[in-house]
Amino acid sequence: MKKDYYEILGLKKGADAAEIKKVYRQLAMRFHPDRVEEKEKKAAEEKFKEISEAYGVLSDPQKRQTYDQYGHSGIDQQYTSEDIFRGADFSSVFGDGGGLDDILGQFFGGSFGGGGSRRQQRRPARGRDIQYEVELTLEEAFSGSHKTIKVPRNEVCKDCQGSGAKNGTAMADCNTCGGSGQVMINSGYFRLAQTCPACRGQGRVIKETCSTCRGNGSNRVTRSIDVTFPAGLDNDSQMRVRNEGEIGPGGPGDLYLFIRVKEHGQFKRVKNDLEMDLLVSFTKAALGDEVTVSTLSGPVTMKLPAGTESGKVFRVKGKGMPDVHGSNVVGDLYVRVMIDVPKKLSSDQRRLLEEFAKASGEDVDVAGSFKDKIKKVFK
Repeated sequence: MKKDYYEILGLKKGADAAEIKKVYRQLAMRFHPDRVEEKEKKAAEEKFKEISEAYGVLSDPQKRQTYDQYGHSGIDQQYTSEDIFRGADFSSVFGDGGGLDDILGQFFGGSFGGGGSRRQQRRPARGRDIQYEVELTLEEAFSGSHKTIKVPRNEVCKDCQGSGAKNGTAMADCNTCGGSGQVMINSGYFRLAQTCPACRGQGRVIKETCSTCRGNGSNRVTRSIDVTFPAGLDNDSQMRVRNEGEIGPGGPGDLYLFIRVKEHGQFKRVKNDLEMDLLVSFTKAALGDEVTVSTLSGPVTMKLPAGTESGKVFRVKGKGMPDVHGSNVVGDLYVRVMIDVPKKLSSDQRRLLEEFAKASGEDVDVAGSFKDKIKKVFK
């Protein structure tokens, strides 16, 4: 026994046309077979057919009146499965005249728009979007850069202009669909039009293939593309370059660039901030001094206070990475001071350090013990 159409859509019997359209739009997107996992496709297909049939009846005032008065028996006696869909306003469900109509066309074949013919011409498909990874140095990410990248993609064959047929030869009507681009199949209660598998909906087949593209209509080409990379890009950054994807009958797709920033030998990046280690001598750390710090925009001078301990972190404001969104926000540079313990000492250096150790109350009876202590203190 068939389920009630109102129950299928989760509506009350008095629902108005706008509410019916809204609910169907939500359900159609939820149960479209292309939007679910493979294991759920069969169940989604049945549900999609069910809600589409319910909408086909309830969105049409005349069919709805018949259904409200006589139920399923009235619909079954007066309308075929094709009549249920004919006249239903599928094409305006998304408000753009094409959104849901395209989805239904992909699933059922043909067009369901606006009560007109089911054989409306579908818009040519755009070319496929492509993805490409680009590697930048930290310096390039800091300042921005302009690069010419080489991207492999499929382009329309120039010899056959994308038809796949040998230049100058005609194409013939498809024997499977008779040139219509569609074939009719029976699926339980429904008799549906689907894209012809032999000609892929074109209605025409190639008699003699193009030798250049071997009938594919496209060739693999490596294209040089000039791209400007803004300052501040990071490893999670993506860029879209419009119309640089593969070429299709309806125009080119887009190119999506995934950015990878190489690791740097001196700086570690944390979002828009940079971190680095700076080796300073024991004497500068103890006495204090001005030290030169390298940054991506050039060296700067940083004041080192007396008694600086190993591991102390200083912030150099505004010397990090710029914000990729161009908001004039710049990160900071964090400098961690590391005491540079000398590996070899001259006799004068050793004598002076031993005197310093004695003055500090350090035991230096064992050769090299003071050096070892310094290493332990300033690790």
